[in-house]
Amino acid sequence: MKTLGTRTPLQVTWNVWEGLFLREAVARLSADRIAWIWLVAEPIAHVALLVWLRTIMGRIKIIPGADFIPWLVVGITLFIMFRNQLNRGMEAINANKSLFAYRQVLPVDTVLIRCGLEGLLSSVVVVLMLFGFSAVGYDMTPHRPLGSLLIWVTVLCFGLGVALILSTAVTIAQELSKFIRMAMFPLYFLSGIMIPVKYFPRELQEYLLYNPVLHGVELIRLGYFEYYRVVDGISYTYLLLWTTVSLTLGFLLQMRFSTRLVAK
Repeated sequence: MKTLGTRTPLQVTWNVWEGLFLREAVARLSADRIAWIWLVAEPIAHVALLVWLRTIMGRIKIIPGADFIPWLVVGITLFIMFRNQLNRGMEAINANKSLFAYRQVLPVDTVLIRCGLEGLLSSVVVVLMLFGFSAVGYDMTPHRPLGSLLIWVTVLCFGLGVALILSTAVTIAQELSKFIRMAMFPLYFLSGIMIPVKYFPRELQEYLLYNPVLHGVELIRLGYFEYYRVVDGISYTYLLLWTTVSLTLGFLLQMRFSTRLVAK
């Protein structure tokens, strides 16, 4: 018979997650005076910069099958969510070392909560942006809402899986974080954020299609715009495979090196 006040392992885990979530949310939104404003301002700044570059370059602002501004908004917000999950998730363990004095708190908990918080904040931001751009005259209504939501959640899970892997690597060898952050810049351009992949030479497209983030970006645009067409080779199965493998490997690494992650 369970004694009064005794908690089940599930209750303990939930309480740990709840405490970590509140701690991370307060830290994330109060890091400085404009932290919460920057959540919305960053993707808008990206859109404004790319529109300006397109204007300077004299290129058309219409993407076949989609309006340019909504096309940018959908791709940029998805990529920023993925990037933030990686950048913040891989530092979660190092940033919460003091909490591991409590045996209920595990390294994997800190990564899960950070990535979950970034996914939640990004979801709120994209909804605000959809309403905001709709208010100024852009058609931001998704053609296949459930399909777009499925891709959003899949990329969120993929970002979590990669963050679990990278957090293990960065905690053991902290120098790796610099190279990972540097890799985000070329990944931004190789994921079809600014220029549709169909505009690249066919020989280059074959190599770009190895990038699972590109598949996520193109698939969410495909679900969002009724007449948008993607290049041959874009596949949800490929993205789901990467997501499944990254999550499995990430959790296995967290289990295998849990003792070392706490002691580092």
